[in-house]
Amino acid sequence: MRISVVMAGLNGAMAVALGAFAAHGMAGSEMDYARGLVEKGAHYQLVHAVALAAIAGLVHHVPDEKFLRIAAYAMLVGIIFFCGSLYAIAFGGISAFGAVAPIGGFAFIGGWLLLAAAGYRRFG
Repeated sequence: MRISVVMAGLNGAMAVALGAFAAHGMAGSEMDYARGLVEKGAHYQLVHAVALAAIAGLVHHVPDEKFLRIAAYAMLVGIIFFCGSLYAIAFGGISAFGAVAPIGGFAFIGGWLLLAAAGYRRFG
């Protein structure tokens, strides 16, 4: 689960940096749409970075950690596809990436459901 901790730290730092850039570096009404996308991406990225850290901390308490490992990877895929697509649209104007965002959203949902399944298996 070392990768989960590393990815949690890197994604957390990136989310904070992008959120700060959106708030301070994307001023002006012509940037409102792009700033909103970056803020949304940073928010989801930060929430899921914290989830990755929590998952890494749970590994020692769950006998069969398979669900936790898959949950961590699903959340990482969600960050790449959902947040990455928002950033691509905001910074590159590549609106075609909007079609990729739902893949990331489904990965986020799957990650949370796998986390729930791991908890049920351990504490149910």
